[in-house]
Parts: sequence; structure tokens; C-alpha cells
Amino acid sequence: MELRVIDKTDEELRIEIAGEDHTFMNVLKGQLLNTDGVAAATYDMNPEQSGGQTEPILSIKTEDDLDPLDALEQASTDISDSLGDLYDRIEAAFDDTAAAEA
Repeated sequence: MELRVIDKTDEELRIEIAGEDHTFMNVLKGQLLNTDGVAAATYDMNPEQSGGQTEPILSIKTEDDLDPLDALEQASTDISDSLGDLYDRIEAAFDDTAAAEA
């Protein structure tokens, strides 16, 4: 995954996230919208034939003196933690199934 900052201010960030698609971008956008201090989060993916970019561009707007990079870090950490919890639950479910079959 390659990242390229397009524009950054104290309250806004536009960053290109190369190699990702709607699946990842929707998860990231959704988590950002659930992050305290994030006023808005969107992404744009223009098709190549439009003459625009082909890689997704994430836009974040924050409030309450939250740096948008900090918001991105928090959302990414929250996604990672949620995936870890999901993995643990799936593993436990398989363990329970194996024990019941024995």
C-alpha cells in the first residue's frame, strides 16, 4: 500500500491510497466517521477513462483541534483491533465445534 499526501492543513487531509478498492475504503471511511472529532470522511475513485485519478483519494475533515493524521491513525488502530477480535471469535467457534464433535 502506497500513501501520498495530496493536501494537509490543521483540520483537513487529502491522501491517495494506492492499490486499494471500495472494500477497504468503505471500511476505513466508516471507522473514520465513528471516530470522535471527525466531522467528515469521504473517498473518491474516478475511473481511468474519465481522465481523473485511478487510485482512491481519502478526504478527512476534523474538529475540536484533532489532527486529521491522528484521526486516521486512531481509525486504523480501531480497525486492526476489531479484526483481531473477529479472528479470536472465529478461532473460539472452531474450537467449540471441534470439542463438540469429539
